[in-house]
Order: sequence, then C-alpha cells, then structure tokens
Amino acid sequence: MAMRPLEEMPAEARRDIAVVLTDIDDTLTGHGRLPAKAYTALEGLKQAGFIVAPITGRPAGWCDLIARQWPVDGVVGENGAFYFRHDDENRKLTRYFAKSVRERADDATRLDEIRRAVLAEIPGATVAADQPFRIADLAIDFCEDVPPLPRSEVLKIVAIFERFGATAKISSIHVNGWFGGYDKLSTTRRFLADCFGLDIDRDRSRVAFAGDSPNDSPMFGFFPNSVGVANVLDFKDDLPAPPSYVAKGRGAQGFAELADMLITARR
Repeated sequence: MAMRPLEEMPAEARRDIAVVLTDIDDTLTGHGRLPAKAYTALEGLKQAGFIVAPITGRPAGWCDLIARQWPVDGVVGENGAFYFRHDDENRKLTRYFAKSVRERADDATRLDEIRRAVLAEIPGATVAADQPFRIADLAIDFCEDVPPLPRSEVLKIVAIFERFGATAKISSIHVNGWFGGYDKLSTTRRFLADCFGLDIDRDRSRVAFAGDSPNDSPMFGFFPNSVGVANVLDFKDDLPAPPSYVAKGRGAQGFAELADMLITARR
C-alpha cells in the first residue's frame, strides 16, 4: 500500500476522528528531547476534546509520570505490557498489566539469558539506560546512548531474541523483546474498551495513530487513519505494514501537522 501525503486525508475522515494515539520517540521527540511544539500539540488536542494517549515502547517508570503529568488520557507502555490511566478528579492511577506478577518474574529470568547472549555476541550493543524502570521487557540500545550499530547487527539482536522464543521489535533507538502475545495494538484495544467503552474493531476509522518505526506497524496496519511522521521513510523498506499517510515534517513537526489538521476540522 502506498503512503499518501497527510494533506490527502479526506475532510470527512478528519472530522470523524475522536481518538489520537501516538508513539513517543522520534514521533513526539527529536534528538531525545520533547519540544514545546509536541507538548503544545498534545495539549491542544486534549482541550479540543480528543481522547489522547501515547502508545510507546518506553518503560513503566516513565509511563507513570506521563499518565500523571502529561495532557493525556492514559498511556500504553513497553510495547503493550500495560496501560496506565490517571483519574485526576479522584487522584487514582489505574494500572492494567497484560501478564501477572508471577509471569513477569518468570519472564525476567528468561530475558536475563537473552541479555547475556546479546552482550556476548554483539559488540557495541548495550542494555538501554531506561532498563531499571522496566517491568516486562528487555531493551537493547543500538543508537540512543551508543554509536549507531549497522543494520546487520540490529537484525542479529532480533535473531537472538527469537532464538530464545521471545518477540522482538525494532524501534528507532532500541530492540525491545518480551515473552507473550501482546503488542501495542492488543493493549490499546483493551485500554480504549476499559476506559472509554470504545470498540476499535468497530470504530477504527475514529482513531488516528502517529508513529515512525517498524514497531508501530501493528498500529499502522490496523488503523486506516494511521500517519507516519516524515522520518518513517527512513524505515520504508523495513515496515511490515506502512502508515496510510505521511506528514511533511519529521518528529514533533510532523505530529504538530496532524494535530493542527484535526483540531481545525472540528471548528
């Protein structure tokens, strides 16, 4: 399927969207920073009445803060390991996990075997700096805090995860691996049903998703109004499913394009 310019999204489709979901790294951020443009876009969407939620590979520790302090309605983290939603009125944080405490403990032992194998077999790879704040997956850094590894080495990291029977996904900065059948899409489905009574299988056209890399492909392939910020084109040959549309801008600039377009369509 060809990726079309974002401006070609039909006016009727724009007006029908009620939920905006977004990846974080290199979709809202640039060079590891969250610029004012991205945060303002999130806030503008929330104030305009959209349901807004990041859908990210980032860890539970970060997601606790995001759910509490960002202008969002919740967050799905660690590629679907959980969702968090903060009830501001009652000052209560709801936490849903795809796997039990016991299952996660068992998985941690198996993931540690993978960690040792990756570090022994892939020179230059390291465990991601945010690993201490994770509860369900293993993140291997291939370019965030280390010199970028060649594509061939990144694929070898994926192969090691798969050798141990784990799921592995490539983001713009990490290879994330876990045990279990969940992903960004499955937990997004649960989050929107539990918290808002939305059936995304019935109402998928009412959802826009923004992302930038191969681990966003489950979302790109499912939602007809999926949008890649321009840097998604860096991965155009590695996307199992591409987005329907592509913004002109990279990262935060591209997300702001989407936000402005949707807010304008409501006026």
